[in-house]
Amino acid sequence: MTGLLTLYQSATKAGKPLLDLLLQSRVKRGKEDPARLGERKGKASQPRPNDSVIWLHAASVGEAQSALILLDAVEKYHPSVSVVVTTGTVTSATLMQRRLPRNAVHQYAPLDHPAWVENFLNHWQPDLALWMESELWPNMLTALRARKIPAALVNARLSDKSYRNWKYARGFAKSLLDCFMLILAQTEKDAAHYENLGANNVIISDNIKYSAAPLPYDELALSTLKLAVGERPVWVYASTHAGEESLACRVHKTLKETLPDLLTIIVPRHPERRDVIANTCFENSVKFRLRGKTLALPTSDDDIYIPDTLGELGLFYTLCPIAMIGRSFSDDGGGGHNPVEAAQLGCAVLTGPNNQFQLQLYEDMRTDFAVREVRTENELIAALKELMTQPELLKEMQRNTSAFVNRKTHVVDRVLELLSPMLKSMEGRNAA
Repeated sequence: MTGLLTLYQSATKAGKPLLDLLLQSRVKRGKEDPARLGERKGKASQPRPNDSVIWLHAASVGEAQSALILLDAVEKYHPSVSVVVTTGTVTSATLMQRRLPRNAVHQYAPLDHPAWVENFLNHWQPDLALWMESELWPNMLTALRARKIPAALVNARLSDKSYRNWKYARGFAKSLLDCFMLILAQTEKDAAHYENLGANNVIISDNIKYSAAPLPYDELALSTLKLAVGERPVWVYASTHAGEESLACRVHKTLKETLPDLLTIIVPRHPERRDVIANTCFENSVKFRLRGKTLALPTSDDDIYIPDTLGELGLFYTLCPIAMIGRSFSDDGGGGHNPVEAAQLGCAVLTGPNNQFQLQLYEDMRTDFAVREVRTENELIAALKELMTQPELLKEMQRNTSAFVNRKTHVVDRVLELLSPMLKSMEGRNAA
């Protein structure tokens, strides 16, 4: 065990009051569920199943979406296994509660305090841990190793920035990566990063997100929206963050000069920002409507329609022929969101320049002419205008995106094949 690891563990053990304050602060900001705060301290709110248990950890919404793909595959091929899924955000928890398969339960992930880690592991006693997060939590990982619980890092990625930071603590990084029997990296670059930090048994498996089932949507809601929108040209700015709603309003006002019936749909990544987005629309002098709990429909007078709901992104990708993917022009420096979901539902896909967190996805799609990157506001305006006024260009781009996703659908089968020895070993131990 390295000196840095010992120092970290001592600091977190002493820092329990600070972690309590952090949790209370997050509750006040709506970032924690107060009714389930005990789970963040490792106190389970559900019983452990009697059969084999896999612990699948996914940090936030992006990882949770990949976790759902893997969960469905595990349920199909290993139906006797139960899964406890942990995530760390309210939004990801909501997603999980809506879409978990029958063999899985959700808990919030415990913070990385030794006592809270012990609470969690003592209750759930996982037979196998599958980690789907780029952050490495020392207390949890070393506790898994101490208990001899097999663990794999799945769909692993390590950004250039994180890699540079870990290089300054290479021995610490290696001691944590040694907790994993297997690391399934998304790309060659990710694999090289992990291997350069001392990881063993690293295999490139591609990105599980390619194997996602298309986002679900309600057929009746789609029919109702189509009637409300009619023949109006429409596009969706999906999973927006701060700064992008203002951009969408400005783009709309410019395009409306030549496309007077244009409808712009803004689907915020975090629906709780609805009031901020409404104020942005006021400031930009555009008429808008919130979808809200009543599922209000856009009218012919509305410029902007804002679905401030959860779980309906698939509905709006299906409704709109063009999707701009959010957090690629955002005030926080961006990083991008998953473009594959839009491609699966037939959209022509656009992105801004700041998609570094999804870089490999976008690079793969660019190779197949399945995405168009716009670097400025004017380029976004020009791209939307071209696609809305040139039907053949729009159809060609939609064909490219469809061909791309059809070629990438079997990644999860490869991942499950690579995990198969660990899964079979776990089932064999419990059968004995």
